[in-house]
Amino acid sequence: MSRHGRQDSLRPEKHGLRANALGSADAVVMAIAGSAPAYTLAAATAVLAGAAGLASPAALLSCAIPMVGIVLAFRYLGRLDVNAGAAYSWVGRALHPGLGFLSGWALVVSATLFMVAGALPAGSYTLSLFSDGWAQNGMLSAAVGAFWLLLMAALVARGARISARAQWVMTGIEVVVLLVVGVAVLVRGGGAAVFSWSWLFDVTALGGPEGFAGVALIAAFYFWGWDVTANLSEETSDSRRASGLGGLLGVVSVLAVFEIVTIAVNLVMSQGDVQRNSGTVLADLGDALWPGWGGKAMVVAVMLSTIATLETTLIQVTRTLFAMGRDRTLPAVFGLVHRRWQTPWAAVTAVTAVALTLLFASSALGPVNTVLADAFSAIGLQICVYYSLAGISVVVAYRRLLFNSVANAVFIGLWPLSGALFMMWVFYQSLLSLDVTVLVIGLGALAAGVFPLVWYVIADSDYYTGRHARLDASVAARVESQYGDVTAAVPGQRDGRVGRVGDL
Repeated sequence: MSRHGRQDSLRPEKHGLRANALGSADAVVMAIAGSAPAYTLAAATAVLAGAAGLASPAALLSCAIPMVGIVLAFRYLGRLDVNAGAAYSWVGRALHPGLGFLSGWALVVSATLFMVAGALPAGSYTLSLFSDGWAQNGMLSAAVGAFWLLLMAALVARGARISARAQWVMTGIEVVVLLVVGVAVLVRGGGAAVFSWSWLFDVTALGGPEGFAGVALIAAFYFWGWDVTANLSEETSDSRRASGLGGLLGVVSVLAVFEIVTIAVNLVMSQGDVQRNSGTVLADLGDALWPGWGGKAMVVAVMLSTIATLETTLIQVTRTLFAMGRDRTLPAVFGLVHRRWQTPWAAVTAVTAVALTLLFASSALGPVNTVLADAFSAIGLQICVYYSLAGISVVVAYRRLLFNSVANAVFIGLWPLSGALFMMWVFYQSLLSLDVTVLVIGLGALAAGVFPLVWYVIADSDYYTGRHARLDASVAARVESQYGDVTAAVPGQRDGRVGRVGDL
């Protein structure tokens, strides 16, 4: 093969991601793994308790309702456009290319930040199985975290199928351990408090609008990650339905796990104990039930959860970068696909290198808990940006079909729009209350996206010059009525991917 022929074969438009690598059940598992229940509970329970106290279960439940609106937005947008870029593509085609780029960039920077927020605890929890002294060593934790990050990057580079197989094992063990301990505590009862239904439903205990906004920002981090199913849509069988349904079932599943374990913590540990032992909340919960091995089992669950979510986060950011490289809104090298594995190897390599650099830099900034607290809030701001834009996009894309039925009006219109407005309100309220460090991290990373945006606008990227057709469900519906299941009938669709819009 000639040199030029080899270069042409690596062009993003010539080779895509491996189709049909995942099934419907895989999508659900990936959504649960993306939300990382054990890791999230271990890392954020003390933060949430500090803001919401015993009303932490109510905070999670009240914030899950608008989050389901965003899940519905992703589900119905995914029916129209199967794209590894997910919100990046949908927002760009439904609202404006610049807003689409902002959505993609928000995910890229939040996921990259999470590489640090996940890798450090992965190393720390692994070391704690052998020695508490080792676990307190920042550089040693960073080194072990780097090992796990590199291992997960290798799995992601090999493909979605092997990644999913690893998730079945890691996430399965994690969820079983959490449910066994959590349910056992609920059945046994006793401890620091007596169960009250107000823990689940008393939102007045959350401190008014400003207090609730702060709680909601933390809760957004709890649920974040389920949308990895959307980024895997090009690699999922029957993806126009399976990806969205996987996200929905994943969010409902992790909500149940979060509530069970959070209530169990309330029952066993006082709020003072939660704050004093913020780094060992789940281990302490396990020990309170079964001294010794109960705590070790929870540490193993957290370790597996942390490693698993490193993998799903790598998938999200690399698939988004792949879509952006394919559209030439970031360097085209990100759109290159490995000839054999059909994965975005260049994006995997770049993200891993940046994450490793940030990982070792952050390990010298201070205690792990301090780094994580700032990272959670900063990531929460970025999550609010692209979730809210997706919620608005589905309303715009389906605007001509919203009043065809009550179901359309509620599940495609009102609920996603309410979720989007909720996210926008949380973002605004957070700007008024967060400290300067968090704002610099969160908004500064978003603002950095202005440079590539302007660069590629000036370079006349096709993405910004209107080559892609607008995302309009009514057009897809008309074409479907004429041609049946839509393939290449709508101009501007990548590889003809337009979902069926009937039977919404």
